[in-house]
Amino acid sequence: MDSVSVNQFRENLKHFVEQVVSQHIPLKVTRRNGEDFIIISAEDWEREQETLYVLQNNSLMQQISASMTTHTQGSGYLPSNEELDEIAGV
Repeated sequence: MDSVSVNQFRENLKHFVEQVVSQHIPLKVTRRNGEDFIIISAEDWEREQETLYVLQNNSLMQQISASMTTHTQGSGYLPSNEELDEIAGV
């Protein structure tokens, strides 16, 4: 993650915002008093929130773990060709 001073950020606000939004890389802005902050795009923030929700939800994590186990063992559910067509929108 790149880091800039608050003065650099203020002087080049448009550039840094465009960079954060287009490259999906957060930017750390440092202040003299040591209270730094992070600039992140709204899309990336929402994605982070979804990830945190899943990681904090024990039931979902257990389902993911069980799914990974059956997948690696080759014993998971196999949809029919009709179901695959429906999923793919064919």
